[in-house]
Amino acid sequence: MISERRSQVTLRFYEELNDFLQPGRRRLAIDHAIVRGQTAKDLIEALGVPHTEVDLILVNGDAVAFGYRLQPGDQISVYPVFERLDISKVTKLRPQPLRYIKFVLDGHLAKLARYLRMLGFDSLHQNSYVDSEIAEISVRDRRIVLTRDRGLLKHRIITHGRYVRNIDPRKQLQEIVRWLDLVRTMRPFSRCVRCNGLLQEVNKRDIADRIKSDTARYYQQFWQCSGCGHIYWKGSHYLKMRKIISQFAAIDE
Repeated sequence: MISERRSQVTLRFYEELNDFLQPGRRRLAIDHAIVRGQTAKDLIEALGVPHTEVDLILVNGDAVAFGYRLQPGDQISVYPVFERLDISKVTKLRPQPLRYIKFVLDGHLAKLARYLRMLGFDSLHQNSYVDSEIAEISVRDRRIVLTRDRGLLKHRIITHGRYVRNIDPRKQLQEIVRWLDLVRTMRPFSRCVRCNGLLQEVNKRDIADRIKSDTARYYQQFWQCSGCGHIYWKGSHYLKMRKIISQFAAIDE
């Protein structure tokens, strides 16, 4: 008969994964009982950490997949997503890393979706999305799920996701930019903040009947959304958005 001591494993969670743990378990080695056939994914999520937040699991020093069946005495180290580093030769959790960053956001993150589009990132959001729909979109389009709902990230089919810690939309934007090191891939003002469509420069003569006379008098450059047709120019809203973006990088005129 296996002793109680030998039927346990020891886990240690690193960095922001500790946000999901009970205070008494954070940044500590945790002894936890296991049952026969229990997988690494089962135990990690039972402790409150969504599998989408995990990018590397080491068991006794070796990388394992989520489906690894735990053995008594295993020493387990669990690390967060390493989007800033290429660990493709080490991790066994995902078939391939993300090369083109795209998002799908839950209904609570409308303002964050607009901010991400402002930076040029493909970001789907509709208030009508239900959890199963978000999960399906994330798999179909290989999108990162951003959510304030931890339960959503536990959907088995979701491979990349983030529980957004902050409540304030601007701080949420800072969180996501820093998490994925997005500064180098920003393309500000290339997407429509309303519908996510791409913007194309248009001749003022072609849209003269759609803009006010004062706007036509003072502005020469205009852009139109290829999706919803909304027209943009460098007015007061542009200046406000520039101020938000300037915290991440300088913007060339």
